[in-house]
Amino acid sequence: MTSKIKTLVVEYFRGVDDEDITAVLGTLRFNCVFSIETHRIKLQGHYQISEMLHRLWKNHQWVRHDHFHYVEDISASDLAVRFRVTNKLHSNKLVFKSNCNFFTMEESKFSEIRVYMAGENTLNLNEVT
Repeated sequence: MTSKIKTLVVEYFRGVDDEDITAVLGTLRFNCVFSIETHRIKLQGHYQISEMLHRLWKNHQWVRHDHFHYVEDISASDLAVRFRVTNKLHSNKLVFKSNCNFFTMEESKFSEIRVYMAGENTLNLNEVT
């Protein structure tokens, strides 16, 4: 049996991979905090998260997330997932990464997503100093 939070993670990544902002935002609380911990970046709310995803999609032919490995908190409100990211650049080069995200769910949507990203910052956001 798949938990609610794991189902929501699958919906979130499907939306990202399909470039479907409506689907992605459907998994997030309006004031969701999205942080890229490895690059000291913090976004909050649908607008900032949408802008980040639109930049990601514009700067790549496509992005895919797969090979998921889940670790779920017994409370069923937190979930860690390690996965592979494949980015296809406009030059046709493929870039592979191993990332880990931590999701927190409140009232059936994500209130927080914390990203640990291997390698360069492909979300094209500036680090906070």
